[in-house]
Amino acid sequence: MTDRVRKPEWLKINIGANERYTETKRIVDSHCLHTICSSGRCPNMGECWGKGTATFMIGGDICTRSCKFCNTRTGRPQPLDSSEPTHVAESITLMKLDHAVITSVDRDDLSDLGANHWAKTIREIKRLNPKTTIEVLIPDFQGKMELLDLLIESCPDIISHNMETVRRISPLVRSAANYDTSLKVIEHISQSGTKSKSGIMVGLGETPQEVEELMDDLLKVGCQILTIGQYLQPSHRHYPVAEYVTPQQFAIYKTIGLEKGFNIVESAPLVRSSYHAEKHIR
Repeated sequence: MTDRVRKPEWLKINIGANERYTETKRIVDSHCLHTICSSGRCPNMGECWGKGTATFMIGGDICTRSCKFCNTRTGRPQPLDSSEPTHVAESITLMKLDHAVITSVDRDDLSDLGANHWAKTIREIKRLNPKTTIEVLIPDFQGKMELLDLLIESCPDIISHNMETVRRISPLVRSAANYDTSLKVIEHISQSGTKSKSGIMVGLGETPQEVEELMDDLLKVGCQILTIGQYLQPSHRHYPVAEYVTPQQFAIYKTIGLEKGFNIVESAPLVRSSYHAEKHIR
């Protein structure tokens, strides 16, 4: 058996709690909302919830895919909750959010892969919160651009789709998503005039050269914002951590990304896709 890589000091997290954290949790729980903060075991949940921000996960909490890095449950999802778009929009009102982030599980079981539910949610947020800016972190919709257009036409401010990892490792950890399909999704977003964003994990065994090649691939399709964070293995059943990348290397990746042409690069061990997302809209 391969020895597990020991977690370094810089990844130890103090969750903490304050009154805003407690209120955010109450709103999430009382509205029967799902968040990627909880299901993804995000290391920044204490910080973000303490500021009254959360990343809402729509479409239920069961994913039709089984990616080896992800802690979200896999199986047969329940039917969509038609009241979910309104519940999410109302919660954003209660939290007084200036910027909201929405993501979802994959719903390959649905004929439209959940695209209409996505569009309804965005429209409902805009109806109840006309001054709130919206970022969406979307699945690949199996590369069906007509479904992606339903989201684009609902006019979120930022559309993000994660590449997750470099080309070589992608088929090892992503159950159905394809590296080139993801690039095409991001290109379609960019060509629509919507601000495009993507995120990756490091520590899966990639090389710095492969990370730079991924940056180049993203820039070729017009991606403007990139997030880079450390992969943390959710359980022994998930893909193992190959290494814990140093904060110094993350700083190097940020410098390289900005020099190559990204507008914004968030790169640090605890960075996740929606970390400090409110800054990206500016």
